[in-house]
Amino acid sequence: MDSSLCSDLESSGRPSRRDVTILCLEMARDSADLASDYQFWLQKLSVWEQSSTKETQQDTCLHLSRFQEFLKQMYEFLKEMDSNAILERFPTIGQLLAKACWNPLISAYDESQKFIIWCLCCLMNKEPQTPGESQLNSWIRSLLSHILSTIRFNMKEVGLFTEILGYEPVDYYPSLLKNMVLSLVSELRESHLNGLNTQSRMAPERMMSLSQVCVPLVTLPDFEPLVEALLTYHGREPQEVLSPEFFEAVNEAVLSKKMILPASSVVSLWFRHLPSLERATLHLFEKLFSSERHCLREMECCIKESLLPQAACHPAIFRIVDEMFRVVLLETDGAPEVLAALRVFTWCLAEALGRENKQVKFALKTYFPYGAPSLTAVLSQRPDAIPRSHRLQPLLHVSQLLREAVEDHTRGSPRDAFESWFLFAHFGGWVDLAVEQLLRMEADPPEGLLWLLVFYYSPQDGSQQRAQTMVELKALLGRLLTLLRGERLSAVDVQKAAHCPSADPRRPVCGQLVRRLLLSLLLWTPEGHSIAWEAITHMANTDAVTHEIVGFLDQTLYRSDHLCVAASRKLARELLQKLGAQV
Repeated sequence: MDSSLCSDLESSGRPSRRDVTILCLEMARDSADLASDYQFWLQKLSVWEQSSTKETQQDTCLHLSRFQEFLKQMYEFLKEMDSNAILERFPTIGQLLAKACWNPLISAYDESQKFIIWCLCCLMNKEPQTPGESQLNSWIRSLLSHILSTIRFNMKEVGLFTEILGYEPVDYYPSLLKNMVLSLVSELRESHLNGLNTQSRMAPERMMSLSQVCVPLVTLPDFEPLVEALLTYHGREPQEVLSPEFFEAVNEAVLSKKMILPASSVVSLWFRHLPSLERATLHLFEKLFSSERHCLREMECCIKESLLPQAACHPAIFRIVDEMFRVVLLETDGAPEVLAALRVFTWCLAEALGRENKQVKFALKTYFPYGAPSLTAVLSQRPDAIPRSHRLQPLLHVSQLLREAVEDHTRGSPRDAFESWFLFAHFGGWVDLAVEQLLRMEADPPEGLLWLLVFYYSPQDGSQQRAQTMVELKALLGRLLTLLRGERLSAVDVQKAAHCPSADPRRPVCGQLVRRLLLSLLLWTPEGHSIAWEAITHMANTDAVTHEIVGFLDQTLYRSDHLCVAASRKLARELLQKLGAQV
């Protein structure tokens, strides 16, 4: 590593190589100390197990606080490892925890119970691949059932009861645990139904304690009914009665697919714990915007699987998710993949609202508070559902409303312009219709359509810049339509027609708009089909432009049921396969 870089890191507060080395040595020393302590406590537990004399009991009580501290350190170490690595490092860990479980002087204390449970959960293999792993999971569940039963029942009474019934503990405890969970679920539901009857409601302190006990257990199938009942419980307390750690544990388990809860329970979780909603949204962004490019169909599947569109039917959740989209758009300077994801998310939300089969409970303004209500109402209509012969007037109306919001100097501001563009970006189907309408017109294009496209691709421009781009766009359309009326269309002529000498080369957004028109021309006109691949290979002269063209072709396929004839769908698919092989 360069010495100047090291000094920069040190001056910026980041760890230097010396700090990292010291940290690694400390971690190695801690690991060695833990291994030594492990052997000590395994021997101690074996001695305590073999004798129940008064001296042994006194020795147990004398060492109990140290043993609890060891269990805490062990858990902190184990939680960073998977179950196979744990068993490789500590092959007798099961014996140690089992001896601790069955020692009544140890399991009688809440702290001991908690750390034993947490350590046992670290040993669970979430996706067992072999019979041995499944058998180990079953054995761990029996230990968990035993120690959890001791929390609520006197072990001497349980032992006598099972002996009379002829049950073995390994058979009895899982059933007892299941009944405990069902009993608590019934109690929670009755408490919820009792409403303001405080005498019949579960105390907030008990709710908090119960949620804390569940933290390491949320992924166990036996506990799912209890987790669901806790999430859907709504008391009358002014403050949250469940532990934040409980919400975080459930959210992580859901995101990692280690547990499956009903959608209503997940939505309730996100309502009650804002950090979980933010984490779920970031988790979705990580999947959508990873280094591997996703097509829109894959994006749609990811978005639907996340349950966020269903949750976002409530404006409070939608506003938070939408705000996070806004931040990502600003940080990426309007990256095409982010715009595409926003558009697909909005479509999934509309589908979720329609699936409820009810009248909309909330006004559109509650979802989009910064946009003019009239503009929001028009944009939220499905543009593809408008008959082709009647699309011009709605498009011009959208353009007029946007232009009034953006260029009205009595109230306009840069924030108003961005908010209008951000609202428009949710409903990108209007842009597709505007491009199609321009390429199908025989007469001069209306100024409103030109303004709509220029604003979408260059929202940061002022009125004068936008007016100049509109002039260039109109001239380009004229040259393209002239070519279409000619006898033969060639890729070279199309490239020449697209060249605008007066265009500012420092404005790549204008280049995106030009390429959008050329690609649409190639796909939507029979004359363009024969030269499409040659023209695209000329355009795709950089990786960024190639990815942009791939995105357009993918978007065309995604919307093919609404906009494209069969020939265009087939051509778009063939071009996408050829171009996709090169990126």
